[in-house]
Amino acid sequence: MASLHAGVPVINAGDGGHCHPTQTLADLLTIRRQKGGFSGLTVGFCGDLKFGRTVHSLIQALARYENLSFVLISPEELKLPSYVKKDILQAREIPYEQTTDLESAMPRLDILYMTRVQRERFFNEEDYLRLKDSYILTPEKLTHAKKNLCIMHPLPRVNEISVRVDDDARACYFEQVLCGKYMRMALILKLLKEAESK
Repeated sequence: MASLHAGVPVINAGDGGHCHPTQTLADLLTIRRQKGGFSGLTVGFCGDLKFGRTVHSLIQALARYENLSFVLISPEELKLPSYVKKDILQAREIPYEQTTDLESAMPRLDILYMTRVQRERFFNEEDYLRLKDSYILTPEKLTHAKKNLCIMHPLPRVNEISVRVDDDARACYFEQVLCGKYMRMALILKLLKEAESK
C-alpha cells in the first residue's frame, strides 16, 4: 500500500503475520550457500507456523522449485493456516505432512527452520505461557539428524534453540543473519541507484 502513495522506493520489511520478503531473500541465500540449490529438499518448519510470517514467505518462495517436501511441526493451536496449505501447497501438489513431534521428523530433514512462539501475537497471556516452550532444540534432539542438516532461525530466539547448539556445525542461523545483512545492503544499493537515475 505504501508503494502506491510514496514518491520514493519502498522496501517491504514484512506485514504482520503474512509475509517477510527481505527475510525470505536472506533465507534463500543461506539455503543456496549451504545446499547448493533448492530442489529435492525436505524442509521442516517448527514452532509458530500460524503467525510466523517468515515461514509463510519462505514456503511461498520454495514452492517454485521441484521435488520439495515440507514437514510442518507445531502445536495444534499454531498450525500453518489453511489458506497457505490450500493456495500454495495443495494448489501445486507439493507433499507435506503435519505433526506435533519434532524428534520423529528429525532424521528426514535437510533443513530445520525453527521459529519462536511470538508473545505479541497472542490475545491472552495464558495461551502464550502454555505454548511458548513447546519445542526447544537441544544437542540431544539432534542425535538422529542428518550430518549435513542446516538449522535455520530468523532470530531473535528466546529459548527454542539451546545455546549449546550454537557450536554445532549444522547451526546456520548466524550465517543466515550475515546473509540478511548482505541481501538488505544489496536491496538498498539497488534502490539508491534507481532513485539516482530518475
